Amino acid sequence: MRKIRCPQEVAEGLWRLELVGGCGHWRPSRTMEAVADARARTVGAATEAEKDKAMAIDEERRAALMRQITEEGGFAYVSSAEKAAGGDLRAAEAAREMAWEQLHSGPWHEVVPAWRDAYAMACFHVAELRAGAGDRREALRALDMGLIMGGPLLRCDIDAAVERIMAEKGVEDAAVDDGCADMWIKGISANGDLAEALRILPHRSLSCKKVEKQLSLSLETFICDYFLRDSPVIISGCIDHWPARTKWKDMEYLKRVAGDRTIPVEVGKNYLCSEWKQQLITFSQFLERAQSTNCSSNLTYLAQHPLFDQIRELRDDIMIPDYCFAGGGELRSLNAWFGPLGTVTPLHHDPHHNIFAQVY
Repeated sequence: MRKIRCPQEVAEGLWRLELVGGCGHWRPSRTMEAVADARARTVGAATEAEKDKAMAIDEERRAALMRQITEEGGFAYVSSAEKAAGGDLRAAEAAREMAWEQLHSGPWHEVVPAWRDAYAMACFHVAELRAGAGDRREALRALDMGLIMGGPLLRCDIDAAVERIMAEKGVEDAAVDDGCADMWIKGISANGDLAEALRILPHRSLSCKKVEKQLSLSLETFICDYFLRDSPVIISGCIDHWPARTKWKDMEYLKRVAGDRTIPVEVGKNYLCSEWKQQLITFSQFLERAQSTNCSSNLTYLAQHPLFDQIRELRDDIMIPDYCFAGGGELRSLNAWFGPLGTVTPLHHDPHHNIFAQVY
């Protein structure tokens, strides 16, 4: 199904008992307080033991990764990673470069999974050292590259590092004046022209079959009348409650929560064009391109990327529609598309059902 993208789209002390009754206040005795204190010490000791156990498991996972990398011939990487863990930024950068080369040594499906984890580890080390030196932007870029290209081993550590850096950020986000906001809103309004949308589409790209439009279908009706019949339908009004409907029109908000994050984008009208290419840029750079009046020569599109796994603040702005669970299985993927007027996806067929939500 061909999809026309709108300017903005998509597709988680010790209690004290005091009873007040008619005879006055009743408080626990010293014996009870002693028991409570003992329990508190026990809980504290258990918590510390759990932390120690978690740290031991984490160290074992990392050690196992180093053994795997050694078996793959990555002796230089292991040496650099050990120095990076000790605070050597140059060694961390060297380890990241070595892992990066391994990721590009052949087809992606042939890359040894351990090297993806190794790349994530190197990115984590670089980010920790950059953040410690006050270079927040480079630290975020390293973490995002670890999320985009790295393996799952350190995913929780990288997510926690991102949250910490975003919470402690000391650099003011770039301000957006009213003129830029007005230009963005104007672009949204302009994309409502059906004639313009049809002009963008290649010749004969639409079939003559009528696609029904319904208002907030019940799940039962959706399943019986459309899902089981493999019939497409446009459902209006079912995402009106999403915070994204209002928040994503605010450029200051988008730059504040995601401006410094690195994302993969496509440059060119679509991936069948000879000039099409891919780039890694910050979300702020992407927004500037999308707002540019000359964006047709440098048409930039954030397409089919698990953005909400990477930037959790944006994930909080949407909700999964109940329609997604009509088949009784689990949600296969949650991807995002952001693009200016004129970006299209060539006609194609996906191997699974899609719920495509447009935020404009």
